[in-house]
Amino acid sequence: MRKSFPLLLAIFLLAGAGAAAEAQRPNVLFLGADDLNDWIGCLGGHPQAQTPNLDALAARGTLFTNAHTQAPLCNPSRTSFLLGLRPSSTGVYGLQPGARSVEALRDRVSLPQAFGKAGYRTSTCGKVWHDGALKPAEMRAEFEVVGPAPPMPRPPHRISSFPADHPLVDWGIYPERDEDQADWKIADAACEAIRSAPADRPFFVACGFRLPHVPCFATAHWFDLYPDATLQMPPVLEDDRDDTPRFSWYLHWRLPEPRLAQLRKYNEWRPLVRAYLASVSFMDSQVGRVLDALKQSGREKETIIVFWSDHGWHLGEKLITGKNTLWERSTRVPLIFAGPGITAGARCPQPAELLDMFPTLLDVAGLAKVDGLEGASLRPQLTDAATPTSRPAITTHNQGNHSVRDDRWRYIRYADGSEELYDVQNDPNEWTNLAPDPARADTKARLAKWLPKIDAPPVPGSAQRVLTRGETPGTWVWEGKVIGPDEPIPGLDD
Repeated sequence: MRKSFPLLLAIFLLAGAGAAAEAQRPNVLFLGADDLNDWIGCLGGHPQAQTPNLDALAARGTLFTNAHTQAPLCNPSRTSFLLGLRPSSTGVYGLQPGARSVEALRDRVSLPQAFGKAGYRTSTCGKVWHDGALKPAEMRAEFEVVGPAPPMPRPPHRISSFPADHPLVDWGIYPERDEDQADWKIADAACEAIRSAPADRPFFVACGFRLPHVPCFATAHWFDLYPDATLQMPPVLEDDRDDTPRFSWYLHWRLPEPRLAQLRKYNEWRPLVRAYLASVSFMDSQVGRVLDALKQSGREKETIIVFWSDHGWHLGEKLITGKNTLWERSTRVPLIFAGPGITAGARCPQPAELLDMFPTLLDVAGLAKVDGLEGASLRPQLTDAATPTSRPAITTHNQGNHSVRDDRWRYIRYADGSEELYDVQNDPNEWTNLAPDPARADTKARLAKWLPKIDAPPVPGSAQRVLTRGETPGTWVWEGKVIGPDEPIPGLDD
């Protein structure tokens, strides 16, 4: 017994040391928005955007001013950053299937699972994984605590005058009380997850807000922040489509989001822009509620906070609304890190990807690496925002369509080989496609080297519409119909 005592004591001390190390690890508050582009105050995407809570968070930490999504659509974007793989590697390009329905992805360790395996209490509320992407049992395998994910409120009749059959294509003043909004209830759940987190374990709280995804509803108070008489509209070039490849327009497939021409026809462009801004400001207020709960918990100083959006959103630019493009308005997203060890008040202009969140959080939390992650840790930039990154940001939308974005240029290559090139530094609206200019050949070649080497086909069960080459040269097949070289593609060219 005496001989075994030192061994037992050593085991006890090691166990105690392990528990102490676990308790000292930083908490993680993982906050996200849906369809939020760069229309927040600190990014300056819209000069009138009022987001005081996100601005204050950016002032406390490091704001990445050149961050981009890996996919301009909810399910492939979230699958990408939660699993740490590019869409061109997963083959998940559409709204279906969910990641765990794909054989090759079924057992891959996700971001929340990595923290759960390290002893964290993991919880989720709202939309973190794409709605319906995971079955209830799969969600319980992702998080220790699965909170509510309430849907958007539905009015008894359309609020806007825009004619649409899809219930999501709506905007305006609704409901009467903020408390009836989905994001209010999601914030409630996040606050409770923070308050109920055990003091002897670090927590990982994931909170996904729904706004400003359509329907863009907000109470009258938030619309009052943006009077119609002084509302500034996004800049639009009327012939913006003329120098873009025809193939680019299939990416923005037949979606419920309307074309700019339709919004103008029904005098709904200004109301949509106003509703989007009002929705952003309301969502920002709910971020503030969650951050207040964190402060009141007494654990703010030991918590890493990251704020992200799954992709951007057009509001008339390129003559469309919605996402599903490889242009700046659709790919650029807010990305903010704050907390212990992160430089306050910093702005990093280096290219960053949502894919980088997974390895970055593991790094700053001191957790073991997960094999096969395709992103890079941004910890050097969190220490010194001037530290250069070694690669550009890549966005993919359906097989073979990729955008490469560095600190100055955006290069796009489509599945048919057509190209676009924009000098975003001098042409921030991407109005002039420089790809045909022979003087830009070297720039295109340099950026093309970053195109994904893996270009996986869509996984079985993919829910998407894809324009494919026809058997006869110069023809295309769209939804089973052969389209001639000069024929309009129904729903795309009108």
